[in-house]
Amino acid sequence: METRPILLRSILIFVLAGLLIGLQAGSAQAISDIVISQIYGGGGNSGATYKNDFIELFYRGTTSISITGWSVQYASATGTGLFSNAMTPLSGTLVPGQYYLIQEAAGSGGTVSLPTPDATGTIAMSATGAKVALVDTTTGLACNGGSTPCSPAQLAEIMDLVGWGDANFFEGSGPGPTTSNTTSLLRINGGLQDTDNNSIDFGVGVPTPRNTASPLNPPIPTAVPEPMTMLLLGSGLLGLVGYGRKFLKK
Repeated sequence: METRPILLRSILIFVLAGLLIGLQAGSAQAISDIVISQIYGGGGNSGATYKNDFIELFYRGTTSISITGWSVQYASATGTGLFSNAMTPLSGTLVPGQYYLIQEAAGSGGTVSLPTPDATGTIAMSATGAKVALVDTTTGLACNGGSTPCSPAQLAEIMDLVGWGDANFFEGSGPGPTTSNTTSLLRINGGLQDTDNNSIDFGVGVPTPRNTASPLNPPIPTAVPEPMTMLLLGSGLLGLVGYGRKFLKK
């Protein structure tokens, strides 16, 4: 009987299966890796340096991704206005570690223009707190997460959400900290931290607008096979080596 060749083929199939599982685990990409990394609503206000409000995105992923057809949508911290009332459409492709700058409304003060924006809107944002949603469509969301709750279908279109100050809609256990005319809301580690909790993922600091031309902040590679995959692969290889030695001796 051809038991040896059959067993050898079985071991090879086992090893190849482990390799395929490892490749799939390492190449998985979550859309939520595009996050809101900075928000500044004090542009043009008293004491402000920058003339405009802005929203900044950051891409934490590992392969290029298009955001054409996406939008950022804004609602006040606790008011009744809907996200659909204040929206800026987006376009372009992001590479890993890249920022994306969205210029919003200008005030009457400030002395410095923003770096060249990657998208431009007219949203007049609060300097102290509000809600910003990154949405995978340019259809306005007829909700605000507070007085008008968002439906499951609407929530599924929100790729990232940031509530700060006294906002009544946010990710995690609480909103991010309150900002001012001279400070912005900044995601920790240059945008890399994302625990889906606004209260711990953000801090307050000097506004630092970054666009697609800014230096990249590449994520630390994490695309490695999972422990179970490594166990399967290791077991298969050991079995193959052991059987090969035994087969050659006979």
